[in-house]
Amino acid sequence: MKIFFVTKNKHKFLEASEIMRKYCIDLEMLEINKPEIQSLDLREIVLHGLVNLYSLVNKPLVIEDAGLFIRALNWFPGPYSSYVFKTIGCQGILKLMDGIEDRYAKFKSVVGYIDVKNIILFEGEVEGAIAYEARGNRGFGFDPIFTPKGESKTFAQMSMQEKNRLSHRARAFKKLAEWLTRL
Repeated sequence: MKIFFVTKNKHKFLEASEIMRKYCIDLEMLEINKPEIQSLDLREIVLHGLVNLYSLVNKPLVIEDAGLFIRALNWFPGPYSSYVFKTIGCQGILKLMDGIEDRYAKFKSVVGYIDVKNIILFEGEVEGAIAYEARGNRGFGFDPIFTPKGESKTFAQMSMQEKNRLSHRARAFKKLAEWLTRL
């Protein structure tokens, strides 16, 4: 089975592909601009993107949106994580967290799938904490400052296999893969 994954993020593509391969599902990266609305709801953002992209592509496709939600910052940056990363990066978040004891954060992912008969969303979440300093050089985005609950390493210190055992994205893609194999 082959499905198009609309993303320009090669790291996301590689992580998702590894999960899907375990279910004999091949993802093909499709680099087209994804229409994105401004919303505080990842599900709404993904649903809007799915409907608009399917009308252009007319093939089974997947999109994913994710965010880092930090409790002490009123769940900021949330769905604006990509923009916040591009503008202030990990160091900017660490500066915002300076002097804050409550380091609780979670990553959320919403994966959406659409074909001629179906439109469905799958969610994944991982709880953890914001580190006091950036650690590691793997992964991407806020991986160097996020430590999953029960772990001592940040996502950026983990191999892709270790990260995929725990991550929000892996959990959402695993739910999609399991649903697709039941079809």
